[in-house]
Parts: sequence; structure tokens; C-alpha cells
Amino acid sequence: MQEIVLAGGCFWGVEEYFLRTKGIVDAVAGYVNSNIDQPSYEDVCEGRSKAAEAVKLTYDENVITTQEILDTFYGIIDPYSYFRQGMDIGRQYRTGIYYEEGDPRKALFIEDKERRQAQSERKIMVEIEPIDNFWEAEEYHQRYLQKNPNGYCHIPLPKKTEN
Repeated sequence: MQEIVLAGGCFWGVEEYFLRTKGIVDAVAGYVNSNIDQPSYEDVCEGRSKAAEAVKLTYDENVITTQEILDTFYGIIDPYSYFRQGMDIGRQYRTGIYYEEGDPRKALFIEDKERRQAQSERKIMVEIEPIDNFWEAEEYHQRYLQKNPNGYCHIPLPKKTEN
């Protein structure tokens, strides 16, 4: 099993999208790279934290590759938006791919972004940064769109699949 942390705007849609993706074993909504310990949703939304809303994915690399996850990720976000996805605006809605120190996938993340950038005239705003920290979001944010099927989501969700 592998883990990857992705920020793609509001974490509700990113979490639910990937939960519907074959090979994803688990998804946890949280806050990445906060400048305060254990930030609350209010801390993040009100600018008291520099965290981004993010999702930590656990996946079976025998079913879905890291490259396929990157392709999916770039396909569901607007990689050209700065501190914004859909109607959500603010630092916490920035996009990013995060890695642990020494993660050999760092090169893949950078090369993949560079390849995409070479094919585009617009600047890709996805940050690729080391993980300083990841704090799990409050329980009511976990599986939010399953608990609230009519909740707001900036990502068109696929039909559910069997993982």
C-alpha cells in the first residue's frame, strides 16, 4: 500500500471522488502544512493557519498506479487556479501534491508537472511540497458527501465503483 496527500480545493469532493476510484483503499480529509498544531476548520477558514484542505489517500499500487492518481487528480481540479477551486476562494483551497522527506516519488511529481507545463501556455499553480504535517479534519468532514449527498461539490462525481 502507498499513501499520497493531495490538495484540490474543498476536500469533500476530492475525498469522495477518489473513494469512488478503483484501487483507493481509504481517504482521510485533513489539513496539510499548517503553521499551528491541530488546526480546526475555523482556524483554516479564518486564516489563522496556513494549511490547505487536503486528502490523504491510501491506495493499492497493484490496482492503481501513482501516475494514474496524478492523471485523475489533474483531471478533477483546475490546475491554473491560484488559491481557488470552483466557488471556493482562499489560501486553504490551493492545489498541491505533498511528499514525505526521502519519498522517491518526488521526482515523478515534479517531472509530471513539468511535462504538463510544457504542454500548456498557462502557468500550472499546483504546488509540490514536502509534508510538514497533516492533521485529520473533524469527524463531520470525513465522508461528508456520503453523509450529505446534496452537499456542495465543485467536482463532478463519477458513479460509484467496487474497490
